[in-house]
Amino acid sequence: MTELPDSVAEVIENELRLLDPEVRGSAPLLATMLHPDFREIGTSGRLWDRDTIVAELTAEATTRPGPLTASRMEGVELCPGLVQLTFDTEHKGSRAHRSSLWRLGDGGWRLYFHQATPFVADPFDES
Repeated sequence: MTELPDSVAEVIENELRLLDPEVRGSAPLLATMLHPDFREIGTSGRLWDRDTIVAELTAEATTRPGPLTASRMEGVELCPGLVQLTFDTEHKGSRAHRSSLWRLGDGGWRLYFHQATPFVADPFDES
């Protein structure tokens, strides 16, 4: 098995932290992990920016789901300071293909862009 570059390994660790319900429910933690210019295209097709996603995830009325289960996570350093991850998630029968871009800056690696696309049948599933 090929060892991951340090940049990719660190970004994978950060991405997995973002899937943790405790991190997702903490505005201070999210603020340190999301780039100020963060954008997301969610599974619903809704566009999110940093402020709206932090407010939504940490609102008292928000139902806190359990952790998302991640699989097939792969990463590549596109250029120094920019890593792309692709992976799948599953939560209560809902599945999504996901892609994230992480940028390295003064505060370390921060999530810059994320997109999630729901799927039912997966042509890449080899099981």
